[in-house]
This record gives sequence, structure tokens and C-alpha cells, in this order.
Amino acid sequence: MIQFNVEGMTCQHCVAAVTRAIHERDAAAQVQVDLQAGRVSVQSNQSADALKAAIDDAGYTVVGTVGA
Repeated sequence: MIQFNVEGMTCQHCVAAVTRAIHERDAAAQVQVDLQAGRVSVQSNQSADALKAAIDDAGYTVVGTVGA
């Protein structure tokens, strides 16, 4: 499980955009978004760097990572 601290997420559209971006990299990934905490938790076979890039590509800023 990798947790990313993400800036810029404010609504359910943001949740959908981040989830979709991660699923484009790994369709089997399990994604949980906590808007209040600004946290995205991902269970995936992809590297943390690949997942971070997916979130960045969706237009959000990863400001920290926990786990590997």
C-alpha cells in the first residue's frame, strides 16, 4: 500500500479523475481517496514513481509519499 499526500483535490470530480488516471496505469489497482486529508492510498503492482506520474498527469500535485 502506497499513500500519497496530494494537493488540489476538492470534490468528487477530483476523486474520479485521480482514480481514472491510476486505473489507466493499472486497471487492477485498488484506490482510496480521502479528500479531507488530501490522501490517495493505492494498492498496485506499479512503482510509486509510475503512480505519482499518473496523479501528476491528472493535474494534481503529489507533495509526499508514504510506503513502497
